[in-house]
Amino acid sequence: MELTNINQEQILSIVVVNSGLGSKVLGEAKKIGVSGGTIFLGRGTVKNHILELLGLEEVKKEIVVMISSNQLEEKLHEVISKKFHLEKPNHGIVLSLPVKKVFGMRESSTSVVNTKIGGQGGMEYEAIFTIVDRGLGEDVVDAANSAGARGATIINARGSGIHETKKFFAMNIEPEKEIVMIVIKKEKSDDVIKNIREKMKIDEPGRGIIFVLDVNKTTGLFREEDHKK
Repeated sequence: MELTNINQEQILSIVVVNSGLGSKVLGEAKKIGVSGGTIFLGRGTVKNHILELLGLEEVKKEIVVMISSNQLEEKLHEVISKKFHLEKPNHGIVLSLPVKKVFGMRESSTSVVNTKIGGQGGMEYEAIFTIVDRGLGEDVVDAANSAGARGATIINARGSGIHETKKFFAMNIEPEKEIVMIVIKKEKSDDVIKNIREKMKIDEPGRGIIFVLDVNKTTGLFREEDHKK
């Protein structure tokens, strides 16, 4: 009876908010049943005034990463959006993405939580993650913007000690790395990835990693016309 949640589909929720709000986001998430999460430090960056997607200014950000049952997906978007006013530009974003397997969650005990691959039908956004050496995140943003992206979040993946490592999506991230997260419509994704690969020479050994995930649901993304209202 204690393992009834093992076969439930799981989602990865990523919440990007201004610095100082990450713990409050986790607090609200726990109230509705999310067991916990991890807070990364980062910064939002937009290279021009056409805020088609993320609506993030170049300010300090906190990125909250949580895994939970997909039954909490709608409620999580609703609660976080209402509490932190994500209906307004520049207040933050929430993404939820499908998860294939989860290890180490309390609900799974010694078992594996298996979930189906892929997200909801009709998904129009993808999340592009690029891992590069520290200091190159802005170059990734420039390459993405020149191919049609309009914003990104740069996540600092640096440990507190020079030999310390952190994990992101179960991958070891060595110190002095940056992770650039770009949320973009699927029809623009290939052009953005191609430009990042070419400009950053990603296909050469040691130059970086790109991976792309489908997005189930988004809250807090704005187009240019939304900012003019």
